Amino acid sequence: MCHTMLMTEQIINLDVKGLNCPMPLLKAKKALNEMESGEKLRVIATDPGSVKDFSVFSEQSGHKLLETAENNGTYTYLLQKKA
Repeated sequence: MCHTMLMTEQIINLDVKGLNCPMPLLKAKKALNEMESGEKLRVIATDPGSVKDFSVFSEQSGHKLLETAENNGTYTYLLQKKA
C-alpha cells in the first residue's frame, strides 16, 4: 500500500491595512523575528510607500520577497524568512 503525504505550506498572514510608514515594515520585521527560517509571511498593507520599503528591506535583510501584488490600493507581499 502506498501512502502519499501532502505538505501543505503554512503562510502566516499579517494584516497591516490602515497603518502608515514605517509601521507595516516594523510589524513585518517583528513577525519574521518570531518565525522559523524558510517560513513564509504574507503582509497585506494599504500604504503606497510600503512598495519601496519592502523591496529595500528584502535586499538588505536577506529575506526573500517572493511576490508583490497591488489590487485597488491594497498591497500584498509574500516574504520568506532567510535560512
